[in-house]
Amino acid sequence: MRTMTRSDLIATIASRFPNLMAKDAEIAVKEILDAIGRSLAQGDRVEIRGFGSFSLNYHPARTGRNPKSGEAVPRRGYRERLPS
Repeated sequence: MRTMTRSDLIATIASRFPNLMAKDAEIAVKEILDAIGRSLAQGDRVEIRGFGSFSLNYHPARTGRNPKSGEAVPRRGYRERLPS
């Protein structure tokens, strides 16, 4: 399975639309990805019909255990981006 990078996406858009300069395709991709990032940062869910959806899942801080010693180990909370 091949991964499409931002550069690949820009090149694909520029090649499919010959009247669009590569720099314009780059700006368009950057703006779209920035808008998705801003929405996720505000806690919103992003859904693009026919493509997919993105959301954040927050995992609160908790106490874990060291399996070898049984000692309690604090784990900090984190946010996870969930593509669907």
